[in-house]
Amino acid sequence: MGRTVGTPAGAGRAVPRYVQIADEIVQQIRSGVLKAGDMVPSESELVERYGVAGGTIRKAMVEVRASGLVETRHGKGSIVKDRPPVRLRSSDRFRASHRRGGKAAYLAESAQSGATAKVSVLYIGPMEAPADIAERLGVDVGTQVLARRRLYFRNGTPVETASSYLPWDVVKDIPELFAENPGPGGIYARLEDHSHTFAEFVETLQARPAAKAEASELALSPGAPVIQLVRDAVTTKGRVVEVCDTLMAADQFVFQYRIPATD
Repeated sequence: MGRTVGTPAGAGRAVPRYVQIADEIVQQIRSGVLKAGDMVPSESELVERYGVAGGTIRKAMVEVRASGLVETRHGKGSIVKDRPPVRLRSSDRFRASHRRGGKAAYLAESAQSGATAKVSVLYIGPMEAPADIAERLGVDVGTQVLARRRLYFRNGTPVETASSYLPWDVVKDIPELFAENPGPGGIYARLEDHSHTFAEFVETLQARPAAKAEASELALSPGAPVIQLVRDAVTTKGRVVEVCDTLMAADQFVFQYRIPATD
């Protein structure tokens, strides 16, 4: 027998009490009842408030920490993080006009949202292409490529890491790509200066929990949700001349894509 029309999947399934409590605390943070710098009520206070066992509160706080909205300080409890507001990640950030105007995608996007952007370069140099990157670039695993790894800040808070991988035969004659600052418009502008004209950017997104090192780099709680976005930059000749592997704090981004309705 089919499900009754209008009945949500999972209807009638009991939501565990610790999940209900965690959701309530998270909503208090998102709505501003608990503000940045406020202490989350202690375990004993929450036990008294909700009339549940300490184990239930501890499970609830695991969920709250996984949201990335609080940080736990040893001996002090959990404090609400001072996180910048969510910012829009729009497909319009790759407009050619931004590159012609001297703005790389991240800086163009930040300027539109009124945020102060900063980029910290972690590594630039040769490396052997990992299997997944090699497949996207159409080279053999272990082939030398140029890696550019950056950490992006918004209003002083780290929100994103990005690692670009470019084929060596493409970059070897473009010295700007080996510099911390590749110049106005970023690496895409420099590639187009050397006749690598872009046809499209193909992005794949996946949400997952942050690994310990990733969480540390983005100032998140271990296991907090992150979004991994991998982008192929494809030229008019059909060649992928850059793969960018990006990791973002999930609570910091909303994605908006413009999808043509024509063939």
